[in-house]
Amino acid sequence: MADTTKGVSRKRLLGMGLAAAIAVATAVGAVLAQPAAVEELVFVNGSIHTMDAKNTVVTTVTIRNGRFAAVGGAAPRAAAGRRIIDLRKRTVVPGIIDNHNHIVAMGNRPGYHTPLENATSIADVQSIIAARVAAAPKGVWITTIGGFHRNHLVAPPEMARLPTLAELDKAAPNNPVFISEGFSGPSATNSAGRKVFESQTPPIPVGADGAIAGGPQATGRALLLLRQTLLNDTERRRGAIDALNYGLSLGVTTHLDQGVFQATNTPNDGAAHEDNYTMQLPFVALHRDGRLSARVRINYLHQDGTPELTTLRERVKNTIPFFGDDMIRTGGIGEFIAGGPKTFLDAAKLLARSGWRAEVHSLSATDFQQEIQDYETAHKESSIANLRWVVAHVPFITEEWVNRLKAIGGGLSLTSWRYLAGSPKQNGPPFRMIVNNGIPAGMSSDGMQIAPMNPWIHMYYAVTGKNARGELINDGQQITRQQVMKLYTASNGWFLREENQLGSIEVGKLGDLVVLNQDYFTVPEEAIKKTSSVMSVVGGKIVHDTGALK
Repeated sequence: MADTTKGVSRKRLLGMGLAAAIAVATAVGAVLAQPAAVEELVFVNGSIHTMDAKNTVVTTVTIRNGRFAAVGGAAPRAAAGRRIIDLRKRTVVPGIIDNHNHIVAMGNRPGYHTPLENATSIADVQSIIAARVAAAPKGVWITTIGGFHRNHLVAPPEMARLPTLAELDKAAPNNPVFISEGFSGPSATNSAGRKVFESQTPPIPVGADGAIAGGPQATGRALLLLRQTLLNDTERRRGAIDALNYGLSLGVTTHLDQGVFQATNTPNDGAAHEDNYTMQLPFVALHRDGRLSARVRINYLHQDGTPELTTLRERVKNTIPFFGDDMIRTGGIGEFIAGGPKTFLDAAKLLARSGWRAEVHSLSATDFQQEIQDYETAHKESSIANLRWVVAHVPFITEEWVNRLKAIGGGLSLTSWRYLAGSPKQNGPPFRMIVNNGIPAGMSSDGMQIAPMNPWIHMYYAVTGKNARGELINDGQQITRQQVMKLYTASNGWFLREENQLGSIEVGKLGDLVVLNQDYFTVPEEAIKKTSSVMSVVGGKIVHDTGALK
């Protein structure tokens, strides 16, 4: 999450809240969420890329009792309790793991959140919104809060822009619409939305073209209004289902959530603010009810700037790391561990002594240096060699510092967030150098605040080095399709401490796989972005199905 805004300390501490909630979900919801398999699921006649150590490709795979039971070999015959699915030569990959995103914040968006990251024109935006309106209850708010950029909505040489009021009216004549780019705008609305915003005291200004006219503060007021009037427990659960289903439509079967900045409930809260102490509860409730369709791992973001590190100390004392089951589990501390450089080292030392995993992010040409130095200092007092500490994003990291992190057992989370608005000077990360180096590394989206969640967009950028305007900005650091697929699957098991359970299609591992709409490995480069799932399977259960294999 590319922001350095300081969060607000919170005196109301979580204590055992979420850990207890997951305990209840595990005890009560395990049978509901993961019932004993009533059939053996067999896929035949495909091109199944296992992403194992040898990059084996097979034609058949069998899932039994939630795990891969056979990989390759002759196709079994029809039998009672066995469902055979003919892939018709389609490409299959392991379930995609996103090692750093904000799926929980996405699930807590107000209104019927509608990702626009896959639009390539204003007409696409209109079609996506119109489709959402057609499937949603009458008159509800249609919202898009983060995850996209005007750069991919208008093709060069035209100037990038957001849709106008008239264009949004055409897509949603009877529903209010609010779309906001990045953390705090720019944002726009339609006629129905303008009527609501201008009725406030004082009015939230809207220009004739539909742009929220007061800058970030006005966008913040609009977003706060939507949160206060639209969100409740039921809507948050619906939003969580929508978010998970969107990920599954792209083949993302496991999410490692990295938290958000603590909400202040003021207009200063942007797209990356929520209540870090309660926002996971809709996902826990879904698991309890047997409705959690993808795997969720939960990191805890802390920006405590007090010398005592009060909230971080209470978290470490009262929350159990890596607690839960195969569907939902607590994680480490990240993507922030403290409120600033003055407390960072003390926080790192505390986490090292406590045996917790830590993750931070790097955005500048130098910040990773101090972060890794502080990691090293903490390591000297209490070894972190086996704790898998991570630095994320790293657009400008150098090999010298990669080697220093690798020497203490660390790893790097890589994302293509530069795709949306990067330039030849604001590019990175150095994918090729990092992959060749051999440090533990994996791919992430950092979606849905300032980056897309769609993994295929991130793979496109890693392979081509091109941004949303088609400009080559990361030349010399491109990697192969096979390499970036490995980073999104087998390599990402390391970040979860579950490399023996997830990430590749191998006998004994959890039965997560994705059937693709096209052959990602051979389609033209520009078509990579159009890859999606026609069927996603989690633990042997089909959780997304377009009907393409019927």
